[in-house]
Amino acid sequence: MNDLEIFCHGYEAKKKSVSSLIDKARAELEAGNVSKKNLVWLELTGCSGNIISLLDGNNPDFKYLITDMANLVYNNSLMTAEGEAAVMKLLDTVDTEFILAVEGAVATKNGGLYNIIGRYKGEALTALKAVKMLGERASHVIAVGACAVHGGVSAARPNLAECVDVQSVLNRKVIKLPGCPCHPDWFFGTLAHILLYGDIELDSKDRPLLFYSNLIHDLCSRRSFFNKGIFATKLGDSTCMFKIGCRGPVTRVDCPVRQWNGYVNWPIEDNTPCIGCAQFGFPDQMEPFIRYDTTREV
Repeated sequence: MNDLEIFCHGYEAKKKSVSSLIDKARAELEAGNVSKKNLVWLELTGCSGNIISLLDGNNPDFKYLITDMANLVYNNSLMTAEGEAAVMKLLDTVDTEFILAVEGAVATKNGGLYNIIGRYKGEALTALKAVKMLGERASHVIAVGACAVHGGVSAARPNLAECVDVQSVLNRKVIKLPGCPCHPDWFFGTLAHILLYGDIELDSKDRPLLFYSNLIHDLCSRRSFFNKGIFATKLGDSTCMFKIGCRGPVTRVDCPVRQWNGYVNWPIEDNTPCIGCAQFGFPDQMEPFIRYDTTREV
């Protein structure tokens, strides 16, 4: 097997990784060998883009998640309960076996009062308190999206609410799924792996190797242009966009394989440079997103 064949084989295996996990999880769930887990999804300081992204998933779709894979007991955007009734559902989960998914950064200023997710018996329940309370008891904690993983846009300058990532307020391992937003497959695949096998293999930054082991640059469909030194000079050019600021060479994630919107496209294929949204430090450390003459001599 030559290098190209090895690459193509690995490419196809990565592309089918989530569907394979889901198929196995479905079979094990139907056979009764694996049980559904309670799932709590907290939306903290952010744009709710990750739950919206999850709703767009189709391998499986969101309906399958909440009917067959997990019992979604709390999500403030999707649950029918409201007010204290919603908070009660959240509190009732604390003493059960559950997985905690968190999107959005944790506001810490003034004890977390810049992000109140509900009230119970007249007392405010801050995002900070909820994450600490649930995060200490969950079987697994998954930080979903850039803001939960490393602060993201919510902790970008000037960060008036003093937002931090989920890991900063928990003294335990947190599975990190960076991206703005997180691809549905990255969450579905992680959840399926937990149900089937328990802990998922992580890299040194606690990202699942299943999705974050390769640089975008290594899998990019325009890599041959880079190798030949053929670079775009403006937006819309169909060659390598390294010289106009593409962050593919420093961003680890499988967008070139996974693609988005039902696996039909991804930014570079649509003539938009990667802006590094799945890389730690986004957006501050990735800006400016478009630049020119980045390799000129000085």
